[in-house]
Amino acid sequence: MIIVTGGAGFIGSGLVAQLNRRGREDILIVDCLGCDEKWKNLRKLRYIDYLEKDVFLEEVKLGMIPMPVEAIFHMGACSSTTEKDASFLAVNNYEYTKTLCQWAVNQGIQFVYASSAATYGDGEQGFADNESRLDELIPLNMYGYSKQMFDQWVKRQGLLDEVVGMKFFNVFGPNEYHKADMQSFILKSFEQIKAYGKVRLFKSHRPDYRDGEQVRDFIYIKDAVAMALYFLENKEVKGIFNIGTGKARSWNDLVKATFAAMGKKPVIEYIDMPESIREQYQYFTQADISKILGAGYKEPITSLEDAVDDYVKNYLAKNEYLGS
Repeated sequence: MIIVTGGAGFIGSGLVAQLNRRGREDILIVDCLGCDEKWKNLRKLRYIDYLEKDVFLEEVKLGMIPMPVEAIFHMGACSSTTEKDASFLAVNNYEYTKTLCQWAVNQGIQFVYASSAATYGDGEQGFADNESRLDELIPLNMYGYSKQMFDQWVKRQGLLDEVVGMKFFNVFGPNEYHKADMQSFILKSFEQIKAYGKVRLFKSHRPDYRDGEQVRDFIYIKDAVAMALYFLENKEVKGIFNIGTGKARSWNDLVKATFAAMGKKPVIEYIDMPESIREQYQYFTQADISKILGAGYKEPITSLEDAVDDYVKNYLAKNEYLGS
């Protein structure tokens, strides 16, 4: 059996969908469905059971989880970069993960967890997944720090050779519809183009970047999931790895690709960035993926243009979800 926490969420449901396509249905999905629409992500998936996250944790503590468990993909966390409740993030993202990791290691279960590129902060220390430099990173928000806390805990516990951490960069694609403000800008651009025929982007407030030329490492959900499942297939590979494309692309590139996929000419309006986020705004992110490539990952990575085209035409335009 494979356990996927956050299995109704964006990346988690994409992971389950790909497992289904590979013939795996012996999956226990763990999540907190709440009141949003992420339950819809489950409708095309095949799995043996679903548990709410608090029930699951209690059953873990009581030794009630059916065995054997081959692997746990711990994708469940609050992923809002604007969450202000630091205590909630410390319990939900850090303490919960510690408990689950300790149980998995004690039971000899492969433990693969979601970290985040948000741990890199402003990028001053670079974007290399070098575990020896973990303590030099300074995240810009509490979400990033909650992930950093666990990465550092893994290192302090001497578990870097026993578990896998995945630092996801800017993942986009189907099944993110429920994420509200945390939706990718491809989805937001698609909606803006449909409603207004144009897209608004933040102006640059640095002289070394033109408007809309701030860059991110955008990775398609299908590629992110393929990288995650590489660790299931190669259980000897351990440590913390970047999950990205290794190629930084601009917001202008992203928006133009969205217009192209919709068969429209680009119309972009640049607006002032709110002062409240200017000090925390990242102008450049780019994953160094040499580590995962060096570990043997060889699958081709979809270009931004091809990924956006697939997302827009085969999912957004059809209101479609990932499934087998």
